[in-house]
Amino acid sequence: MPETLLLKNADMLVTMDGERREIAGGGVYAVDGVIQLVGPSDDLPKQADTVVDASGQIVLPGFVNTHHHLNQTLTRNLPAAQNNNLFPWLQAHYRVWARTDPEASRASTLIGLAELALSGCTTVFDHTYLFQSGNKVDYQIEAARELGVRFHASRGSMSLGESKGGLPPDECVEDEEFILNDTVRVIDRYHDAADGAMTRVVVAPCSPFSVSEDLLRESAALARDKKVMLHTHLCETLDEERYTLERFGKRPVEWMEGLDWTGPDVWFAHAIHVDDDEIRLFAKTGCGAAHCPCSNMRLASGIAPVKKYMAAGVKVGLGVDGSASNDSSNMLMEARQAMLLARLQLGLQPPEGPSKYALLPPAHPLRAGEWMTAREALELATLGGASVLGRNDIGSLETGKCADFFTLELNTIGFAGALHDPVAAVVFCAPQTAKTTVINGKVIVEDSQITTMDMGPVIEAHNRLSLKLTENL
Repeated sequence: MPETLLLKNADMLVTMDGERREIAGGGVYAVDGVIQLVGPSDDLPKQADTVVDASGQIVLPGFVNTHHHLNQTLTRNLPAAQNNNLFPWLQAHYRVWARTDPEASRASTLIGLAELALSGCTTVFDHTYLFQSGNKVDYQIEAARELGVRFHASRGSMSLGESKGGLPPDECVEDEEFILNDTVRVIDRYHDAADGAMTRVVVAPCSPFSVSEDLLRESAALARDKKVMLHTHLCETLDEERYTLERFGKRPVEWMEGLDWTGPDVWFAHAIHVDDDEIRLFAKTGCGAAHCPCSNMRLASGIAPVKKYMAAGVKVGLGVDGSASNDSSNMLMEARQAMLLARLQLGLQPPEGPSKYALLPPAHPLRAGEWMTAREALELATLGGASVLGRNDIGSLETGKCADFFTLELNTIGFAGALHDPVAAVVFCAPQTAKTTVINGKVIVEDSQITTMDMGPVIEAHNRLSLKLTENL
């Protein structure tokens, strides 16, 4: 028998559909995880196998996280890395991460995914690239299935150790032939290209300073042969830009273009330090960007030109980045920070800030388009992320799309006084915890608690394994 779900009586339902409808008293009816009807609750069926009464709540499409490192939940707030920029921050972590065994990998994945689900995130891309101590991406995929989260896993990689001019220690990298062969294994075993897929696989070498040119070329060829997507870090810091200029005589984007790393199947994490020509190249070739504002601030990396990307037609989604450079996996917080950081950029002088009307105050009507609005931030978190991941079956509440959504209680202390515009309140006010999160038509969060497993033992194990990782180092 088909499994049906009905959400009804929402104070406000945000569809993110083509008309960007916001429906008072709205609801959603789904069959076997696929939305059949969206509209006023009175127009929907009255019964279903699962009924969610969203009275007093706002409903939004599930958020899409386009960049994460789930295993890093084990190394939040590491003292040796609290006050570092990217390169020394990485060097403080590499050997710790290399000790992540299967038990720790599973626990960290569950913690990160649960935290994301509690912040309204229903689809997660994870970029794991360090596989030592028996760790494999398989353990993360199994954990995501256990919890019930829509998951894009990466068989990431590092192959260029210090002895060959890379940043990671030699003992933290892998043989390139093994990397490519294992990537094929993971794709063949787990990747699902169908609409509504719960598991997909991405080819994701780590960064310009941790893999070789050969591996980047071979990875691109492999991904296109297998018809999966490509991802890496790019233009995150000026240290990286200096690295490619000194080593290859090219800026990072030009260098990657020469290695077949542009196209609609490619997206880059961060993409902060780019010029106007490079933005036009991204738009022309269809490359996407994962904007990670909290991490970029934490590591003093810079401010990505997100409004320029949007104006140029570049696909942009949000990412929480690793929990060791964010110390959180909260997509609502990321959406709020994306809006605020874009606004901070308005007050900077060129070249960091806007130049065309720089002498006019930010509130001047001629600068109105430079402001990121709350609804734009929500669009980055939903439709933007879906576009970056190459999916047209998520990101909005429409007939035929996946039944992925979450609700927030409106009558709370955090939203008190902000209900003139409840949609904008979701972003302007402090991030709230999801009341209900539904993924693939199944309730994953109910009454702000994970329903698919008891998280208490997972938290206990995670804390124990986290402390164990740093013993004797």
